[in-house]
Amino acid sequence: MITFDQILPKLKEVFSSFESLVSDLGEILINRDLNGRVSLILSDAHDSKNLVDFKTAVSQAIAPHAAKEVLLFEEDMAFIKMIANCIPLEGFKQIFVIDRLVTEGSWLTISEESTRAKRIVFFSIKGGVGRSTALAVTAWSLAEQGKKVLVLDLDLESPGLSSNLLPEDRRPSYGITDWLVEDLVDNGDLIFKDMVALSSLSRNGEIYVVPAHGRDSGEYVSKLGRVWMPKFNQGQRESWSTRLERLITALEEAYDFDVILIDSRAGIDEVASACVTDLKANLVLMFAISGEQTWSGYGVLFRYWLQSGVISQIRERLRIVGAMVPTERKKDYMDDLIEEAQMLFTRFVYDEISPGEFDGFNFDEEDQSAPHYPWVIEWHTGFNALASIHNKLDAIDPKAVELVFGDLITNLLGEVDAV
Repeated sequence: MITFDQILPKLKEVFSSFESLVSDLGEILINRDLNGRVSLILSDAHDSKNLVDFKTAVSQAIAPHAAKEVLLFEEDMAFIKMIANCIPLEGFKQIFVIDRLVTEGSWLTISEESTRAKRIVFFSIKGGVGRSTALAVTAWSLAEQGKKVLVLDLDLESPGLSSNLLPEDRRPSYGITDWLVEDLVDNGDLIFKDMVALSSLSRNGEIYVVPAHGRDSGEYVSKLGRVWMPKFNQGQRESWSTRLERLITALEEAYDFDVILIDSRAGIDEVASACVTDLKANLVLMFAISGEQTWSGYGVLFRYWLQSGVISQIRERLRIVGAMVPTERKKDYMDDLIEEAQMLFTRFVYDEISPGEFDGFNFDEEDQSAPHYPWVIEWHTGFNALASIHNKLDAIDPKAVELVFGDLITNLLGEVDAV
């Protein structure tokens, strides 16, 4: 008996022991269903009578995770690969893994970057690192520079960003959750104009906010359970993240923003995967604090991208943000943070460069242009204690904003202004 984590190593052992047969079989798809049961999909051109020993070896090696029919035969292998996310099995060029998941967020489909308004995702592997506060202050700072900013609260299961930027009487009637539910029945246009609010913080520029839900949350739990649904229209299936992208595009066309700031849910779930990989992000800010929990969490995600062969599609958009950096022993703390981040990126993200080589995606530890080199947010009791920013930034010394968020804001402004 084995556990789920041992399925692929055990299958590798079987494939190696049947090396000649496996080579003759050509492409093999390892299909893991919703219960974690495994079947191997082969071309139907093969005679099952010659596979008895192979079938027995596979079934015994991965019990109890072997499906009742451990060998399946398919005429159109190319079609299956087209409709499923296939991950190459390490060490076997013609063997691929297909995971059937309850959720649609797979982290594997990396969308192209936005060519209109710059889209910046605020993401963290764990909560409580000041991500939403940093986004709200960033929106205010960009608007102070004359930018037209859209803020999207996509932390749907823990909403609250809109309260940072909007007083109760300025919150819109509806939010993202409402639109995703109404869109399923072609009713999204009814609420489109009533899900966007202009923040009272706007002065030189404008800050538009689309909250997770409206002023009255209504039946939020019931709606939340439906936002992930795909939409079917004339036989065409549209995933929930594709629907969300369609909403953002409609907002861009209606308001012509300079920059879109997206507050992602923390952790590795399907909302976060949509924000980071599916919504045409130009930049993904990965909030980090020094410690094993941060780096092991990001390591899980980076390892998955690396093994799936998609890391090169997203690595140039990533940037570590050093969150809540303490003033006491700051240099020692930053030295540790930079070293930990560089080790993570070297292991999973950067190219391995041989002596004498110069080409490749690789950076020295102290290279401030490197994605592992943190943009710093200082620890500040006043900002970290804020439950709401609206009507309070006027009372805060702009020098304090510069002191705490200056590094982040300056770098982001450069990204927004870059052609």
